[in-house]
Amino acid sequence: MKLHCAILDDYQHVAMEMADWSTVKEQVDVQSFSQHFEKEEELLKAINHCEIIVIMRERTPFTASLFEKLPKLKLLITSGMRNASIDLAAAAAHGVTVCGTASSSEPPTELTWALILNLARKVTEENRSLRENGAWQSTVGTDLHGRTLGLLGLGKIGSRMAIIAKAFGMNVIAWSQNLTKEQTDQYGVRLANSKEELLVTSDFVSVHLVLSDRTRGLIGKQELQQMKSTAYLINTSRAAIVDQEMLIKALREKWIAGAGLDVFDEEPLPENHSYRTLNNVLATPHLGYVSEINYSTYFKEAVEDIAAFLKGEAIRKIN
Repeated sequence: MKLHCAILDDYQHVAMEMADWSTVKEQVDVQSFSQHFEKEEELLKAINHCEIIVIMRERTPFTASLFEKLPKLKLLITSGMRNASIDLAAAAAHGVTVCGTASSSEPPTELTWALILNLARKVTEENRSLRENGAWQSTVGTDLHGRTLGLLGLGKIGSRMAIIAKAFGMNVIAWSQNLTKEQTDQYGVRLANSKEELLVTSDFVSVHLVLSDRTRGLIGKQELQQMKSTAYLINTSRAAIVDQEMLIKALREKWIAGAGLDVFDEEPLPENHSYRTLNNVLATPHLGYVSEINYSTYFKEAVEDIAAFLKGEAIRKIN
């Protein structure tokens, strides 16, 4: 008898096209869902018969209570090798193997620069004005050359950010709790003596940290008030690293010039959310990892994960 596999949140209808699922079709029936299930009862109705589920990042959280209601589930596959919305302890307690896939750091790096460049040169604003009323040159852009980029985190993505920033002729300063001068010297980046120094001196502050107990709420009221009134905050990492209530207040009261955001506490972003109306916010719907290279890798390796699991040799295990 065949096993059942559900692919969740396939918004772009591409999951079945970006990998060769024929390698497991003799043993597994695969169904892709493009709609996001807002209500748990709707989700359970769609997937409670499945032994295998493939999910995309944090689009659908897998909590302890959800695992309890999925007694048939044996294999959960997530894109990437880290997914904060999966209760790994609960998965293990219910005998569910959790596997991941590779994930490239180039797409989120490129998206971060798209936000920075758009904010600096008012691309969205100018495009809207041109389309709606033919306005010609209604803003004055912010230069990157000679300005300072402050990087909170200098890991895979942060280090790529630094290389590109230097190509633009920017000064680059970096800080994180364990960052050393030896690490910053590798990229010709100046190590900030403190988080405050980075915030006070930077024209653009970009977040590239992993969400943890240490980084949750790392940027709050005090930090936002330390930033220049002409500075921009960019967050393509995790929303909870920045106090969202304080960020909205900072944007409304113009403590900072604006923000470029790709991550949010609640996704998809609710209809009445402030980020959808504030004119100094450039918001994108968590596009950082959404690229051809990443998607082809995700689904190709998801098939590999399933094939290995069927042989009793699970690969890329997370729990």
